[in-house]
Amino acid sequence: MRLARLPRHHRLRQGIIAVRRWLRASEAAFIVLAAAVGVLAGLSTLIQSWLAHGLQHLFYGVTINRLSALASIRHPWRLLALPLGALALIGLNRWLALRGRTPVDVVEANALHGGRIAMFDNLVIGAQTVISNGCGASVGLEAAYAQLGGGLASWLGQKVHLRRADLRTLVGAGAGAGVGAAFGAPLAGAFYAFEIVIGTYGTAAVAPVITASLVAAAIMRALGPEPWLMATTAVRMITLGDYVAYALLGLLCAGLGIAVMRLVTAAERVMQAITRSSSWRPLAGALLLMPIAWVSPQALSAGHGALHLDLALKPPIAFLLGVLALKVAASVVSLASGFRGGLFFASLFLGSLAGQAFGEVANLWGFGIDPNDAALVGMAALSVSIVGGSMTLALLMLEITHDFALMGVVLTAALVSSAITREAFGYSFSTWRLHVRGSDIRSPRDIGWLTTLTAGRMMRRDWTAVQAGTSVGVFRQTVPPGSVSKVVLVDESGHYGGIIPMAAAHAATLDPDLPIETVARLQDKVLMPAMGIRAILDALDEAGADELAVVNAEGQVVGVLSEKHARRRYLEEIEADQKRMFGEM
Repeated sequence: MRLARLPRHHRLRQGIIAVRRWLRASEAAFIVLAAAVGVLAGLSTLIQSWLAHGLQHLFYGVTINRLSALASIRHPWRLLALPLGALALIGLNRWLALRGRTPVDVVEANALHGGRIAMFDNLVIGAQTVISNGCGASVGLEAAYAQLGGGLASWLGQKVHLRRADLRTLVGAGAGAGVGAAFGAPLAGAFYAFEIVIGTYGTAAVAPVITASLVAAAIMRALGPEPWLMATTAVRMITLGDYVAYALLGLLCAGLGIAVMRLVTAAERVMQAITRSSSWRPLAGALLLMPIAWVSPQALSAGHGALHLDLALKPPIAFLLGVLALKVAASVVSLASGFRGGLFFASLFLGSLAGQAFGEVANLWGFGIDPNDAALVGMAALSVSIVGGSMTLALLMLEITHDFALMGVVLTAALVSSAITREAFGYSFSTWRLHVRGSDIRSPRDIGWLTTLTAGRMMRRDWTAVQAGTSVGVFRQTVPPGSVSKVVLVDESGHYGGIIPMAAAHAATLDPDLPIETVARLQDKVLMPAMGIRAILDALDEAGADELAVVNAEGQVVGVLSEKHARRRYLEEIEADQKRMFGEM
C-alpha cells in the first residue's frame, strides 16, 4: 500500500533498481536480456539490408541479383549514383559538424567508454553506411550491422543501468548478433563479439553472447533471405603439402592485408592534402570511382554477388588479378574519400580472388589444389589480417560451407596470417583507423579505466615547498630531518624549480650559506595533470625517480605523485579488470 502511494517517477525508479538487481543476481535474467538484444540486432540488420538493396535497385536497377554481379553497367548515367551518394554524405557530414558531433563506433565505445554509445551515433553511422553501400561505393554493411546491434544493446543496457562489465558484454553480444544475422552464421557472430568487440573470452559471457547471435540469426532466417552457402570439393585428401601450400597463402594474404590497410591511410592523407581537408572530399572520391566501376562492376559495393559469380565461372588468372587490383583501388578510394563502411566482406571477396589465383598458379606448377578450396582459405586468411579474429573466420567458413574437412587448412592459413600481421603491423583495420586518429587502442580490450588514472587524479596535494633563494641553513631550520623525504622547490609565483632530497640538503659537507637550489634535482622532469598512467610510469622510469612534481600549463606546481602510489593504483585496476572479465564484480 505504501508503494502505491509513491509518485509515478519514484515507482519507476524503484522498478528499474529492482530489475538491475535481478540482472546482477541472475544469469538467466541476463540471458533473457541478451535474447531481446538478439531480436533488435536481427531486425536492425534486416532493415539496413533492405534499405541498401532498395537504393541499389533505385540507382542501378538490380532486383534479386547483387550489384557487383552485374556483367556491365549498360547505362553510364547510372554511375551518377556515386556522386549523388557523395552529396548526401556531404550534407550529413556538414550537419554533424554544425552539431559538433563525432560518432563513436562500437569497438572504440567498448574499449574506452565501457560500452556506452549514444543512439544518435548509431543512427548516423548506420545512415552513412547505408548511403555509401547503396550508391555503390566499395564498402560493406557489416560494420553498420555490428554498430546498430551493439548500439541498441548499449541503449537497452543503459536503460536498466547495467554495470560496466555487463554492459560491455551486452554490447559485444549485440554487435556479434548483427554480424551473425548477416551471414546466417551464429557461431561466427558470437566469436566476432569475443574477438573483435569484447576482446576476451569470459566464461560468464558465453551464454548471453551465443544466445543473442542465435536469436538474431533465427530472426533473419524467418524474415529475410536464405543464408548464403558455398559449395566446396565433395571428396578431398588433405596432405602435408596442402598445409604447407595454404600456410604460404596465409603469408601472402597477410602481406596483402597490411598493404590494403596502409594504402587506405596513405590515400586518405593524399586526398586530404589535395582537397585541403574539404568537406567535398567524398565527391572527389565518387568521380574517381566512376571509371573503375565502368571497367568492372565487380568493384562496386561489398562484392557479395561477384564472389559467387567468380567461384562459379572460374575465370582465368589475368581476370582474377585484374579484378583484385580494381577492387583494392575502389575500396581504398572509397574509404579514403570519406564513404562510410567496413572492409569485412570486401576482404572476403579480395581473399577469394587471391585464393583462386593462388590455386590456379599452383596448379600450373603441378600442385593438385582445388581453386574453390583455395578461395575459401584465402577468404579466411585475408579477412583475419584485416578484420582480426582467427576463430571468427574459421567458424564463418565452417558455417557457410558445412565442410569440416577444410577447417584444418583454413585454421592454418588464418593463424599464419594473424601471426604475421600482429608481428609486422600490430593492428586490425578498425584499431588501425583509431590509431591514425591518435588513439593507442590496439585491441578491443577494456582500457577505458586507464583514462581515469591521470596524474591530476592520483597526485598528492599535501606537499612541502621551499622558495628559491632560501639558504641551506634556513632550509635546515625550516624543514628538520625526518619530517618529509623530499621538498619541492618553487619560485615566488609557484613555478617549479626542482625536487630537493632531504638527505642531500642535510649532508654535513654542504655549506649552510649556499642557496638550496644547489642540491635541487629533476628540474626538467615533471608530470602534467592530464597524463595517463602509462605515460606517468614511463616518465618515472626515464627520470629514475620515485616521486615527481605535477605542474599545470603555466609551470606552477599543483601536486606530487610517487611511483609507489601510481603502481599500486595501476595494479589495483588491473586486478579489478580481471575480476570484471570473469564476472566476479
